[in-house]
Amino acid sequence: MKRNQNGTYCWRRSARNKQARIALTYIFGIGDPRAAKILEKANVDPFKKVQDLGEDEVNRIRQVIEDEGNVEGDLRKDTSMHIKRLIDIQSYRGNRHRRSLPVRGQRTHTNARTRKGPRKGTVAGKKKATGKT
Repeated sequence: MKRNQNGTYCWRRSARNKQARIALTYIFGIGDPRAAKILEKANVDPFKKVQDLGEDEVNRIRQVIEDEGNVEGDLRKDTSMHIKRLIDIQSYRGNRHRRSLPVRGQRTHTNARTRKGPRKGTVAGKKKATGKT
């Protein structure tokens, strides 16, 4: 499912042939455990294919997701607001985010290339030709 402009969810084409428990994990913020809980609350068989779900079952799943809490855009917005707050209060973690360095104590002398980006090559300076005087 993904959220439409009118705020409702619809299934992605690639997820229609999958089981409901797998298809729910395509939504940002829903992993395996949360998908299992959602399907249990909605009284839907987790092993049933999405294309075989009835309209009533889809509506129950949709309702449980909306009641459960943040997914997709709302969750992304909350996460970015938390990071922005850390940067604004100038905490250690906020400064690490601002400098694009690892936040959780990883070493940076070597490694950390994902956060730091590609290596900046060192350019050797040219030696000046010493002329005879």
